[in-house]
Amino acid sequence: MFSSVFGTTVSGVTGSAVIVETDVSNGLPCLEIVGMPDTSVREAKHRVRSALKNSGFEIPSRRIVVNLAPAATHKEGTQLDLSIALGLLAACREIPQNGITEEYGFMGELALDGTIRPIPGVLAMVLALYELGLKGAVVPFENYKEAAFLEQFNVLAASNINEVVDFILGKKELARDSRLNSCLEKDPKRDLSYDHIKGHLAAKRALEIAAAGEHNLLIVGPPGAGKTVLAKSLPEIMPDLSYEESIVVTKIHSIAGLLPNGSGLLKTRPFRSPHHTVTMPAMIGGGTNPRPGEVTLAHRGVLFLDELGEFPSSIINALRQPLEDGVVNITRAKGTYTFPCKVLLVGAMNPCPCGFYGSDVKECTCTEHEIRKYISKINGPLLDRIDMCINVERLRPEELTDCSDYEPASTAKERVESSRQQQRKLLEGTGLLTNSEMGPKEVSTLVTLSSDARKLLFYAYKNMKLSVRVYYKVIKVAASIASLADCPRIEEEHVAEALSYRQKVF
Repeated sequence: MFSSVFGTTVSGVTGSAVIVETDVSNGLPCLEIVGMPDTSVREAKHRVRSALKNSGFEIPSRRIVVNLAPAATHKEGTQLDLSIALGLLAACREIPQNGITEEYGFMGELALDGTIRPIPGVLAMVLALYELGLKGAVVPFENYKEAAFLEQFNVLAASNINEVVDFILGKKELARDSRLNSCLEKDPKRDLSYDHIKGHLAAKRALEIAAAGEHNLLIVGPPGAGKTVLAKSLPEIMPDLSYEESIVVTKIHSIAGLLPNGSGLLKTRPFRSPHHTVTMPAMIGGGTNPRPGEVTLAHRGVLFLDELGEFPSSIINALRQPLEDGVVNITRAKGTYTFPCKVLLVGAMNPCPCGFYGSDVKECTCTEHEIRKYISKINGPLLDRIDMCINVERLRPEELTDCSDYEPASTAKERVESSRQQQRKLLEGTGLLTNSEMGPKEVSTLVTLSSDARKLLFYAYKNMKLSVRVYYKVIKVAASIASLADCPRIEEEHVAEALSYRQKVF
């Protein structure tokens, strides 16, 4: 007796359909799973047997072989438990091999009592089944909201295997739960740090420009100057994720196991702040079975590296290619994995190891050699990939109580959203979303500079000894400044402000 049921697995940040083939024949009683399973998949035979027995089903003492096709694809995780169990029931003629088992995919981890437990990566797996052309999918109840946005794809939720069997037998409908109508996750409650920042007008201006064009930013200043608070406030003035961005970001966080059960599509931009002791696989991604790192988890959001000078040189150097290309390519014997990583990088660091070089608060105790060694980590290629650099100083006592310059985050966010709309109009048809993503071709064909702006730019290129990469970065930052001012072309003052963010900060 033979049956086949659709299941899924995850490879990198994408889902892959799996055909679960089950054969029951005469021979020594056993349940064998083949098709390149990992340990968690091989252990499914114990979970499936107990779950079926405790749910009232009898499994014959015969030779049972489960093949996970395509056999050349590595399978991992517990999401195949439900499809293996249904394949076994179909092969034993407990359920029919009908339109439901042929047109639906099934995923979920089985508890020993038959309960279907939530699993990571549901969104990626449902999208894989949708692209395959299936009619729908049955997912764990706790994961339903994550994939419910696919209105043209019949996503159904189940709490235990008996509900799924009754659905296949036509005894029960697995309707969409009315309590889970909204698929977009509401904004999480955050401390609004931007609204409480006193002073730092120049720094706030730089944050607004960075948010508008997704420009990488370096903040330098002594301890207590407010570098971390400024960086953490940046997502508050960035636009909410678009529908397409929400799908990708939610998929990444789901696969990484960071999406809370019952969550829908993420709406707010991610903010990741790894400690400077982070390992290379944790930052860039990797492992035996590659998983997304911090740079991918921050996709379409902010990657904040506090105490940038304390990060190992190997980590900083490894960030060059992801920042330039917007993707991380990891090659293993099992294959090549591509992780998206279009991030807004924000680095914060002291001007020296003790933090008080050039400060009038406390005398610096570092030697010249220590200072050079400290700042050498970010000089050169990485600094070329930083669009903007700013210095921040400790606030004066009178600035702590001055509210004359108060502006809520919502006002700055409106200006940023208006700038983004102009950028989308400018970049329509290119596949790009922000000014920072433009290459030399787009800069040359889409960006308009006044004659005075061009003269100033050429002068700066010659006298400031800018690299070609920095030359184009200045234009892109100037384009964001112009869009914030609602100006159709780049003027001289926009280039001048963009160049001010290329001054030495050490």
